[in-house]
Amino acid sequence: MKLIAAMSGGVDSAVAAARAVEAGHDVIGVHLALSKNPQKYRSGARGCCTVEDSHDARRAADVIGIPFYIWDMSDEFHQGVVENFLSEYASGKTPNPCLRCNEKIKFEAVLDRAQAMGFDGVVTGHYAQTIESESGRLLYRAIDPAKDQSYVLAVLTVKQISGAIFPLGDTCKEDVRIEADRRGLSVANKPDSHDICFVPSGDNASWLRDRLGSEVGPIVDETGKKLGEHKGAYTYTIGQRKGLGLTVPAAGGVPRYVLKVEPITNTVVVGTHEALAVEKIIGGTPNWCGPAPEALASSPLNGLVQVRAHGAPLPCTYYRSITEGIEILIADLVEPLFGLAPGQAMVIYDGDRVVGSATITETK
Repeated sequence: MKLIAAMSGGVDSAVAAARAVEAGHDVIGVHLALSKNPQKYRSGARGCCTVEDSHDARRAADVIGIPFYIWDMSDEFHQGVVENFLSEYASGKTPNPCLRCNEKIKFEAVLDRAQAMGFDGVVTGHYAQTIESESGRLLYRAIDPAKDQSYVLAVLTVKQISGAIFPLGDTCKEDVRIEADRRGLSVANKPDSHDICFVPSGDNASWLRDRLGSEVGPIVDETGKKLGEHKGAYTYTIGQRKGLGLTVPAAGGVPRYVLKVEPITNTVVVGTHEALAVEKIIGGTPNWCGPAPEALASSPLNGLVQVRAHGAPLPCTYYRSITEGIEILIADLVEPLFGLAPGQAMVIYDGDRVVGSATITETK
């Protein structure tokens, strides 16, 4: 097959590209330039999005022996990821920019361009697996639970999954580094990237204030009693305990947590840990990573739901609801979860298979 290897400049994408070549595919390496001014983003060799990373990707492509190109995706990235990040926070939600980047950039934009150029698919260093079935290619967890990235890939459509190749899904991270060293790749011991690439300081709250303003507003309890003030409700997230800026101590010193962020009134509501309990999760416009499940309110299915990239999968029953052509996904938890912010993704699993995902719009 003719394949494009998306090379971030990290060890995972380099080894994935090398394995694709070794498997006999015709491969070219592509690094995505996500900012017209790289100084606006992070610096330092961290494995994603920096000037240093583009140099590391080029050196890896030279060692592997494949052509290498840089694609300017800065406009798509700004519109699809950065602007979405800002608008979600401004509306009181807590988005996942890495998940959105996978959806809008690494697969939607890159795969569309690759297929338009006559390529069969895109190779990435994500830790996940695809397995052929009677109903098509399905998405599964990687064998290394500590590195599994199926959660952030659950936004991929059936078509995108059919064009995605994940050579590392059957390998543990330590073995990937050993293999990179054996192949003579200089990124063998390069640290993984963890921070949001377009927030250079790593201080999300300050970055948001610079762009959304810092209008002072009240922090109140569930009765409406004022307990303090904040400098931007959007810098708080549900479940947050530290850095609340409260000036009225709680009776008995009981810890208080953010329960609600109300952007219209610029208000943050706090309360006890018990008030964070969530038993029902509702997500809008679900994306199915295979055939849509035959699960309705009258006949829900048993499964697992994961609500954070590295969170534990939680037992649940789930079902679909369609009203006036609008589909939603509902998961009823077997045990309550404490603290969950709208804007995050809920991903449904059937064992290790990714059933689908939806953006959380409401919890109960």
